[in-house]
Amino acid sequence: MVKSIIYNLIMFFVLSSCSINNSEMTNLEIIKSTYEGKTSEENGKNLAKYVADDISWTEAKGFPYAGTYIGLDNVIKNVFSRLGSEWIDYKFTPEDYVASDNKVVAYGTYLGTYKLTGKVFSARVAHLWKLRDGKIISFEQFVDSQTVNNAIK
Repeated sequence: MVKSIIYNLIMFFVLSSCSINNSEMTNLEIIKSTYEGKTSEENGKNLAKYVADDISWTEAKGFPYAGTYIGLDNVIKNVFSRLGSEWIDYKFTPEDYVASDNKVVAYGTYLGTYKLTGKVFSARVAHLWKLRDGKIISFEQFVDSQTVNNAIK
């Protein structure tokens, strides 16, 4: 009887730990969760959930928000707040992903309308994400900035 109880307890803990390990998200799933939520708010919550405190976020040279920002607060201030206030329906639509070890590339298209000019743009883009231990440690944008800049003028 005691052996049976001990055996059942051991099996419970073994199976519990297996299911916990299986529920951990892969790097690809983490990055997809920042793009493919039901709402942009859900995407933002997922980004905040998985971002490292000292994330290094680089917007491409030539892009209106070019630069490297450290920490999510700086990214929100210098990128997301500006995108939200200066553009109408600015969005990134991922076409596909490439994942290898601690890197994930998402590529697709930006689309939006600049509020001050009313001009619409479309630009091809790739995002390079690096992760460590389930946390996003860096982001780098590669984009055809000219089409974005043309919409601003």
